Amino acid sequence: MVELLAPAGNLPMVEGAVENGANAIYVGPRGWSRRRDQYEMSDDEVRAAIEIAHGGGAKLRVAINTNMQSQEIAPMLRKMDRFVSWGADGAIMTDIGAIAEVHKRFPHLTIHASIGANILNNEDVRFYRSIGVSQVVADTKLTLKELASRREQIDVGIEILIHANKCYTYLGKCWMSPYHRLERTTDPFGKDLFKGSPNRGGLDYRVCMESWELYSGEQMWEKSVALKNDAFFLLEDIPHLIDLGVDCLKVQGREYAVPLVERMVRFYRDLIDTYIASPKDGEPPPFNLSPWQSRLAAIQAQRDTARSDGTRLLLIEARQPVPALVS
Repeated sequence: MVELLAPAGNLPMVEGAVENGANAIYVGPRGWSRRRDQYEMSDDEVRAAIEIAHGGGAKLRVAINTNMQSQEIAPMLRKMDRFVSWGADGAIMTDIGAIAEVHKRFPHLTIHASIGANILNNEDVRFYRSIGVSQVVADTKLTLKELASRREQIDVGIEILIHANKCYTYLGKCWMSPYHRLERTTDPFGKDLFKGSPNRGGLDYRVCMESWELYSGEQMWEKSVALKNDAFFLLEDIPHLIDLGVDCLKVQGREYAVPLVERMVRFYRDLIDTYIASPKDGEPPPFNLSPWQSRLAAIQAQRDTARSDGTRLLLIEARQPVPALVS
């Protein structure tokens, strides 16, 4: 059975996602998961999230998907000790060394390679399998044929983003935001937080969505240049992905309002269940996606408004002066 993986940026969102049919929830420990800290959780909140998810029959995964310095490995492992002892069902990770260390410490823990690992080919997959990864997020540019090949040739779980955003470079590996603005702070536990760098525990200011012009010296070549950051919704692909036997369909959105996330999760839960229950023998008429398209259009409009509002505020913040470091 394909798993529906839902986001949770707070405890009410954990409750809402579970109640609306998510099979698994992912949360981010504060400072370690590529989001503003208001959409991440303290360790006590992660523990409560595990209890809520398990109480509703869902799994709980922690996203520790930043790139780490050497001195951050030990505190990360101490956090994982707590999360595993509380019953966390898996970790979503990017950093190669951190993945290897977590697998050594917790050999039976399910480890998922995040989209930020940029796994593009089967040899990448085999490498990550060798260091302990059991499920990988497929690159958003892979075709269904390529996914089928990977599914057949490699013993690895396949996770697909079905409701997220494209990136003009590699999704989950932004180097543009910190170039525009980088502010270094340290949390009370000694964790470096580079505000402006999602790769290092900060947030993405989405500066790719500014209004850009292209110059060659003093000569303007293009008045308006749009860098790709469109939303994508793989509605038409979902029946095919289920038929291919992918293991997990993932929805992004920890930063959205709880009612919107609940609505998204309920939509995909209903779609998955309806398709699985539809007849497959003989020559039935093709699965009718029309009613689902109109239902998704309303959700998409609400989601696009929320993202646009969030982007506007991020760009305003990104333009503010970076405070001077106090030595």
